[in-house]
Amino acid sequence: MEKSLVTLDKGTTCSSWNYSGQRLATGSIHGTLTIFDSRDPSSSAFSCTSKSKVDDSAGIVKVVWVPPAYGHAVACVLADGTLSLWEEIVEDAQPLQWKLCKSFKSDAAQLLDIQFGGSSSSLKMVAAYSDGNVKVYELLDPLELKNWQLQAEIQNVIDSVSTLGKTVCLSASISWNPQGGESQESSFVLGFNSDTPQLNSSKVWEFDQAHQRWLPVAELASPDDKGDRVYAVAWAPNIGRPYEVIAVATHKGISIWHLGLNPNSDGRLSIEKVAQLSGHKGEVWQMEWDMSGMTLASTGNEGLVRLWQSNLNGIWHEEATLEPTS
Repeated sequence: MEKSLVTLDKGTTCSSWNYSGQRLATGSIHGTLTIFDSRDPSSSAFSCTSKSKVDDSAGIVKVVWVPPAYGHAVACVLADGTLSLWEEIVEDAQPLQWKLCKSFKSDAAQLLDIQFGGSSSSLKMVAAYSDGNVKVYELLDPLELKNWQLQAEIQNVIDSVSTLGKTVCLSASISWNPQGGESQESSFVLGFNSDTPQLNSSKVWEFDQAHQRWLPVAELASPDDKGDRVYAVAWAPNIGRPYEVIAVATHKGISIWHLGLNPNSDGRLSIEKVAQLSGHKGEVWQMEWDMSGMTLASTGNEGLVRLWQSNLNGIWHEEATLEPTS
C-alpha cells in the first residue's frame, strides 16, 4: 500500500531537501516558506513545523538550503528577483523560529538561480541573472550569515573579452563540485537558456587562488552543440574516480561528461562525452545525483522521474521510470 510522506499546501511552487537534517523546505505563490520535519525517528512521515511569510506581494520561485556546516538556513528567490536568507534561531528560551537574516535586492535583472558551495572553511554563493551576468559572493564570517561580500562578477563565456549585446536569459542552472575540500579549488558548472549562444553552453569555473579570480577551465559541449540552450546541469559526487562526472540537459537530451582532473598547459581540463541519454519527451528541468554519484535522477515537463545508471562497462541505460500516483 502506498503511503504519503508529506502533504504540500495548494500553491506550492518549489521545494528543497536537506539531506543531513532530513528536512524539507517549500515555497509558495503566496510568498510563504514552509518547513517540514519528521518528529518521530521511527516514522517516515513528515509534518509542518514552521510557516514564515517571506513576502506579501511576490511568490517564491526557488528555495535552497545553506550547507549544514553554516547552520539551519534557507535561501528564497522571489518572483520579483529578491533573494532573502532565512535562519532558524533560538531567542531567550523561546521555541525555534525562522527569521530573516539577509536580503539581496535585485536591480533591473531577474535572479534565475543561486547555489552554495566552496570548502568547509569558506562558503560561497553563485547567483545567475537574466542579463547573463553571474555574481559570486563570499561569506566573511562563518558564524554570521548576514555578512556577505561580492567576490566577482563574470559572464558565462570562455573568451573573457567577448562583448555581448543585450541578452535575455529565461533560465540558468548552477551545480557546485560537491567535493570542494581544502585540498582543491572551488569549482562549479553553469549553463544558460538564453538568446545568446556564447552564454548557453555549460562552462566549468574554477577559482584561481594565486590570482584571486574565477577562470573557465572547460566547456561541456561538442562543436555543433555550443549554442544549445541548457536547461539543467548536475555535478556528481566523486568517490575515488580519476575524473569528474557532470550531466548536462539540453533539447537534445542528457549528456554525460567526464572531466579530467589535471589541467593542460593552457590551464584547461580535458573533457569526454561518454553518453547521450534520450527518453524524456520534452524539456528536462532538474537533475540530481545520488550520494555515490552512480545514479542520476531527472525530471521535466512530462511529469515523470527517470533514473539512469551505467553498467560496469560504462554503458548508460534507463534503470526505472517513476510516475505520479494521481
